[in-house]
Amino acid sequence: MGMSLKNKWVLITGASSGFGAAATKAFAVLGAKLLIGARRVDRLEKVAAAARKAGASEVHFHPLDVSSTDSVETFVDWAKETMQTRGRKPALQVLINNAGGALGMDTVAEGKDLDWETMLQTNVLGVLRMTRAALPLMPHDAGASILNLGSYAAHVAYEGGSAYCAAKAGELQITRCLRLELNGTGIRVSSIDPGLARTEFAMVRFKGDVERERKLYEGTHPLVAEDIAEILVWVASRPPHVNIDEMLIKPVDQAAMHKLYRRKG
Repeated sequence: MGMSLKNKWVLITGASSGFGAAATKAFAVLGAKLLIGARRVDRLEKVAAAARKAGASEVHFHPLDVSSTDSVETFVDWAKETMQTRGRKPALQVLINNAGGALGMDTVAEGKDLDWETMLQTNVLGVLRMTRAALPLMPHDAGASILNLGSYAAHVAYEGGSAYCAAKAGELQITRCLRLELNGTGIRVSSIDPGLARTEFAMVRFKGDVERERKLYEGTHPLVAEDIAEILVWVASRPPHVNIDEMLIKPVDQAAMHKLYRRKG
């Protein structure tokens, strides 16, 4: 028997689009109480409205930039107050560190500092900041979960991916360290690592180059955000004594990082 998430608090970063928005809806269907954050508040408002229609017990949103310690601490203070006004003691059941992404496909020789710094700030330091701030809100011995969105890039390097591969490898090692540090608390820690998936990810990475984004997915059946959202729900709802350490998910068309089956025509 899985664990019910109805009326349980779930916090999702980067919830304005992609995996984060899909996860918000997936947890809403189960009747969870949602705390969602991202930089694009107008998008958050729409995601929250869709989550309410899907059946969420409650949905609350607030601006969040995981690259800023002040923003993270302000967001978590808001989350704590929001939970306190609706219950006795704040109890965050699920933390989903989803905010992140890639910028550019430059080689190391041609890389740009701003791209590198943004990737490391969001994918690595953002996970550390959010987890540090949210941990005091998570109950012990109650099956609480920290779910970190990783990537196939954490496992396999590729040309033009140096900083992103490094960042996602960092996320994976943070996850592994947390599992050791939190041993005995009952808090589960997981890394969910998607392969080729079609969200806004590639458009952001290619900085709006529509043709390049189209060619990346041409002839394939990539993962979609809902595929990962369904997995996040499944991992979070395992019985309290079960931890899914790491999960690598690729579309059938992706046998390896450099081996994609592409249909013709």
